[in-house]
Amino acid sequence: MHRRITGKLVIATHNPGKLAEMRELLAPHGVEAVSAGELGLAEPDETGNDFRSNAAIKAIAAAQATRLPAFADDSGIVVDALDGAPGIYSARWAGPTKDFNAAMAQIERLLQERGATTPDKRRAHFVSALCVAWPDDHLEEVEARVDGTLVWPPRGTAGFGYDPMFLPDGHSRTFGEMESIEKHGLPPLGLGLSHRARAFVKLAEICLEPR
Repeated sequence: MHRRITGKLVIATHNPGKLAEMRELLAPHGVEAVSAGELGLAEPDETGNDFRSNAAIKAIAAAQATRLPAFADDSGIVVDALDGAPGIYSARWAGPTKDFNAAMAQIERLLQERGATTPDKRRAHFVSALCVAWPDDHLEEVEARVDGTLVWPPRGTAGFGYDPMFLPDGHSRTFGEMESIEKHGLPPLGLGLSHRARAFVKLAEICLEPR
């Protein structure tokens, strides 16, 4: 049986971009959220072999440390021509300084090496796996994706991570060129376009009170 989120919730992330998106998504539901970074929690080792298992590792660690329900996301970009890389290693490709400009340049170098110069050879998708863990080990898990094409050079300064080089299908602007409400805002204000927004819609259906 699914379980509703009530009261205070820990957002198990130290990533300010993810934290901002998650807080915006949760705000209309009246959920009070505090982040793992604000609480000084250590970041657990992400030893899973897919997005869903890594989201669970982060949520469970935060729930056990705080004795509160904890909400975690694991997400990344999957590039077809790179055999699915960087995938679950998307954040790690940016290095300890989180230099996503360098990470995007690395993807572009690899695409050029493989002759992926036309849009049909530059297909990619973002994945977001969301997990809510309770201290008694109850879990709620969902996953979603958004498909698109990689452009070069990157366009736009909004968003974070690989957003400036990701052009979602059916749109003329990259995630880096979209305002936050357009990228991950939910109807009626936004389109629920991003992978995280799509996953959140699934989670809200089973874990949150209707807005």
